[in-house]
Amino acid sequence: MVERIEDLNLPNAVIARLIKEAIPDGSNVSKEARAAIAKAASVFAIFVTSSSTALAHKHNHKTITAKDILQTLNELDFESFVPSLTQDLEVYRKMIKDKKESKANNKKDAISEVVAPSSSSVAAAAENGDANE
Repeated sequence: MVERIEDLNLPNAVIARLIKEAIPDGSNVSKEARAAIAKAASVFAIFVTSSSTALAHKHNHKTITAKDILQTLNELDFESFVPSLTQDLEVYRKMIKDKKESKANNKKDAISEVVAPSSSSVAAAAENGDANE
């Protein structure tokens, strides 16, 4: 498990980037405030994870799903987060699906190229003197 409580904190670079994106240009956040935000974000993540784990176990599931997280947020009175998280989840799922399809198409194209080289690759090989005579 965790040996030190500090091991549960989110990385400082991630927190700094989130803060930078959330505040107006020209605004500054003190080092102490960044540390407090990092701690609060870590506590929130642990709280939602713990609550989602309890919900999953209540439904006899061993794995926490996105559905568990969204339901937990509703139950913890963070329902205002759910619409934007649901939208982000849909975008993420589409991105993963597109990536898988692209990878499958690239693999299929590579196999077809090996099995039946395109006329352009045959012509290129002929120009280079690599074609069988």
